[in-house]
Amino acid sequence: MSDFSKFEKEIGVTFRNKDLLRQAFVHRSYLNENPGMGISHNERLEFLGDAVLELIITEELYRQFPEKPEGELTTLRAALVNSKMLAEVALEIGMNDFLLLSRGEARDIGRARQFILANAFEALVGAIYLDQEYLAAKEFLLRTVATRLPQVLANKLYQDPKSRFQEEAQERVGITPSYEVIREWGPDHDKHFVVGIYLKDELVAEGEGPSKQAAQEEAARLALTAKSWD
Repeated sequence: MSDFSKFEKEIGVTFRNKDLLRQAFVHRSYLNENPGMGISHNERLEFLGDAVLELIITEELYRQFPEKPEGELTTLRAALVNSKMLAEVALEIGMNDFLLLSRGEARDIGRARQFILANAFEALVGAIYLDQEYLAAKEFLLRTVATRLPQVLANKLYQDPKSRFQEEAQERVGITPSYEVIREWGPDHDKHFVVGIYLKDELVAEGEGPSKQAAQEEAARLALTAKSWD
């Protein structure tokens, strides 16, 4: 079993139930190759942690911005709790070193790893909530996620990436970007799309997602980085 004492020190939380902490790192794929490990995967913890995360960040934004309407608070929250942001936080606190993945998943360090890290972070939040209750989860999230708020505001990350890229493209090069589905696969209940974002004939970036809309948003986010417009 991994020694989590250094990790616990890093996040400022010492677990009473170490199995809860360990479970937060177990990806479903790992159990397929290690069925007898005696611990479940992290998806139920992720489900709980997602709700805890949303409540605490919503509460903090409500407190910090008494003048902002619901729509603006919603976009700020989305910028703080999206998979990209949560994966960045997870990497910073060292979660990648403890992930339990199948051999195939362990080799993938691209977009799929980002989702796995973000989901594991939500599972960790759920584990903290179960082990030490609401205030401990709140203190952890205020230190790790809410502190990203100045970055979100300064870089306008609260704006939809498609809107941001279109605004930048029209202002900088006088072109309205277009999107095109490059690949799609999977059954109807588990579709995947790769969408390209173009400036005229220039393919700026490709984004992948479970819907065309999600793939377009990812493509726009990557295009902002590719053009150094972010």
